Amino acid sequence: MPGIRKFRKFRDVMKEVNKKGAAIYENPAGTHDLVVLSPYNINYIHSYAEDTPFFLGLAEGKLMGSECKKCHYRYATPRSHCMECGSETEWSELPLEGRVHSWTTCYFGSEEFLKETPFNLALVEFDGVDTLFLSRLKGAEERDIYIGMKVKAVFRKAPKYLVSDVHFVPAEPKAKK
Repeated sequence: MPGIRKFRKFRDVMKEVNKKGAAIYENPAGTHDLVVLSPYNINYIHSYAEDTPFFLGLAEGKLMGSECKKCHYRYATPRSHCMECGSETEWSELPLEGRVHSWTTCYFGSEEFLKETPFNLALVEFDGVDTLFLSRLKGAEERDIYIGMKVKAVFRKAPKYLVSDVHFVPAEPKAKK
């Protein structure tokens, strides 16, 4: 394998591939995987249709969920019909502060987030809302995140009309030791 460098960390493989076009990943099993750059570009145009109010809300600094018109079950991730009773829902504004219900650290991600790995994802729970909202958790080290930690929403100043237009940060400053 002349001229192709070997790496044990996939993040290093990606850096090398972006520079040189190819690299070898020495995986935990000890075998070697050749990784090559294959540029691919497509313009994909889609409609948010029924979800449009959610994305417009993000652009206005609002989190929009839904509430069942019949049984009043509230969803942090909006849906057009209630999963409890089947009735139609209506849009409702969610609180901008909540708590970490659970969380994980991602060491690999899609192309859009690969350069930011590792990053934290949290399921955020809100008072008065029956389901959870999945979002990035920024501004906290892995060792400082805990279940029940208070968090608040932060919105992108120049929206891209993507779910990544919102993320959460700790609502309270880190306690000094």
